Amino acid sequence: MKSKHYLPILLAFTVLLGCKKEQQGPMAPQAMPLAVSKVVRKTVVTYNSYPTSIEGIINSDVRPKVTGYIQKVFIDEGQKVKAGQLLFKLETQSLSQDAAAAKAAVNAAQVEVDRLIPLVEKNIISNVQLETQKAKLLQAQSNYNSIVANVDYANIKSPVNGYVGAINLREGNLASPSDPTPLTTVTDISKVYAFFSMNEADYANFIQNTPGATLQEKIKNFPKVNLILPNGKTYDQQGTIETVTGQVDKKTGTVSFRATFDNPAGVITNGNSGMIQIPQTFENALVVPLESTFEQQGQTFVFTLDSENKAMPTKIDVVNTQGNLALLTGGLNEGDTFIASGVGKLRRGTPIQPNEVPFDSVSKPIKTLFR
Repeated sequence: MKSKHYLPILLAFTVLLGCKKEQQGPMAPQAMPLAVSKVVRKTVVTYNSYPTSIEGIINSDVRPKVTGYIQKVFIDEGQKVKAGQLLFKLETQSLSQDAAAAKAAVNAAQVEVDRLIPLVEKNIISNVQLETQKAKLLQAQSNYNSIVANVDYANIKSPVNGYVGAINLREGNLASPSDPTPLTTVTDISKVYAFFSMNEADYANFIQNTPGATLQEKIKNFPKVNLILPNGKTYDQQGTIETVTGQVDKKTGTVSFRATFDNPAGVITNGNSGMIQIPQTFENALVVPLESTFEQQGQTFVFTLDSENKAMPTKIDVVNTQGNLALLTGGLNEGDTFIASGVGKLRRGTPIQPNEVPFDSVSKPIKTLFR
């Protein structure tokens, strides 16, 4: 009986409590404490990279001038040789026999000339007979000299200073001037050529940004370039771009370049590959950390703060990147405040409790923890 009196009071309290909650509404989200910083200007050097193929400044195929079996190979692959050094020797027995016969023919012709000279002087025979015999002597000497030259051609020598490549024929193999494959190739790698190509857009930008009134003047003003070796390390010598075709290959849509690198230690060899790095300097460029940016539908954004310290996505124009920096051409001005970290947690209108930090503290490269 007593509980019946308290029931109306309990119901009234419950209704009153519910009305109070409706009046208060949902709980407002708490401001998120995040680091913010200001856009600064820096002079930044960026690098554009292009695949390259390496060749020695001289690649000389070694071929025989006469046909013969290889009697001796005097060098090995990778050996350093000098111009004129003996590399191969062909079998010359038959040529030596021919040379002996030709020499005998020269001697016989000489004897006949010597015999006719006094007869002509005594008017016993006409001078025509002597001149005819002299012509035969010259022919015999020419034939002998030709055979002797062929004997010498059997000694195959290096045409240049350099390093021996693959040896394609060994002792006992028949070598001929008509063979499609050379005996070997001797390469001079004291300097090397690095060949690479740019697409039309990169070429246009590169040429327009290089001082000079003509292509030749621009070539002289091209920056020094780096070579990234196949192991990922940077070669310790910088290279010089010496030639550019200046014409677009219709098949590939590219323009070809050639850079030259000194190679005193022989670190680079013929046939190497790698990457050419061309530096580009941006003076006083507007920069923000890359980790402060995000992408949506192919466009790049950062979060800035409105007057109520709420996160607002702002589109930026990125011209290039270097390390952990994005270089801007639009969207922000020097001194503008942006949210430096935690952008992956933010949405438009997220309230922020800003904690301003120096730019350099948020622009350091991210350390790699795992490989």
